[in-house]
Order: sequence, then C-alpha cells, then structure tokens
Amino acid sequence: MEFDLTELHPQDRYRLLTNFVGPRPIALVTTRSAAGRGNGAPMSFFNVFSHDPAILALGIQPRADGREKDTVANIRDTGEFTVNMVDMALSQTMLICGLGVDSDVDELQLAREQISPGAQVACPWLTASPCAMECRVDRLIEYPRRVIILGEVVHMHVRRDCLDAQGRYVDAGTYHPIARLHADNYIVADRQFELKPPSLDEIAR
Repeated sequence: MEFDLTELHPQDRYRLLTNFVGPRPIALVTTRSAAGRGNGAPMSFFNVFSHDPAILALGIQPRADGREKDTVANIRDTGEFTVNMVDMALSQTMLICGLGVDSDVDELQLAREQISPGAQVACPWLTASPCAMECRVDRLIEYPRRVIILGEVVHMHVRRDCLDAQGRYVDAGTYHPIARLHADNYIVADRQFELKPPSLDEIAR
C-alpha cells in the first residue's frame, strides 16, 4: 500500500506514524506555572537528539478545542520543564496525569505522587522516577497544530539502583522504562539482548 502524506487527513497521518514509529519513550513532563501551580503530563512525541549540547525534544499538540495545553503555556512562561522517565511503578501516575483535567488542577496532587524540588529549575521532579532530567528551553519551533520544544538538559536525578556499580552505565536488570506503541498499547524494556556488528573482514570473506 502507498500513502501520500501530503494529501492524507491529519488523523490518518497520526495513525500511520505512531503505529510504525515505536516504541516511543514516555516523557512525564512536570512544569510549574508562573503562579506556582504544578502540572504533570505524559508525552510520547519525545526523544533525545544531542549530547553536546544535551538536547531533548518534545512535540506537543493543542487540546481538542484548539486551546494550548498547560504544559506548553507553563514552558512558555517559565522557560523550564523536567522530563521524568516512566517505569511500571509510575504507570498509574502517567495515566492520571494524562486525563486532561482543568488548568486549576495539579495532576501530581491528583495522583498523590511524591515530588522533590528541582536542583537547577523551579519545576518539581517525581521522586520515584528512575531518571528525571531538568531542562531549560533552547528554542520553540511553531507549527499551526504543534509546537516542538527543544530543551537543554542541565541536571539529571538518577536512581542509584538504575546504574552499575561504577555509576557509569544503566543496569539493564533494573531500568525498565515504559514506551508507547499505539493506541493504549505499551511495552516495557525488560527483555534486552546484545547485537554485535560483524567486522568488515568477516563480511568480505
């Protein structure tokens, strides 16, 4: 089958792209409004794009009625956000934070989730998260129905058991992040394996 995405309805483009580009890691984004109200929202249009500088990217669309989501409004107002990686222990919090409540509701309080103050940004991070990355906005790329947010990671909170004894590499036996497949389908990275590339000499034989 062939699909011309320049002619396809946006929802059909969404279905095809999100069904085939996966699994996508979940960013449970915590922000704080200019008035000091906390906010949490899961985003699956998310990934890391650079280490030097350390850049994460979020893609966020408006609400169904066209209004800007609180996460974007808070990021515009403060220039800061924190990305909390999600594992099974945080899966219920992820779902609660994605319910789309009114702007005056703090999703983190609704989820009864413990938070800690940021080290370099004003927004909180989830104490239970295996890894939380504090970010300052690098730039916003605006589209009519999407804003792409590039954030520079300035600080990371990493749960000690998620790293090896030297504190250098992820412990694959402990760190099992959740990723989005499509619709309400997710996957947990608890089955890992190594694939080592062959040498050029082996290929040439």
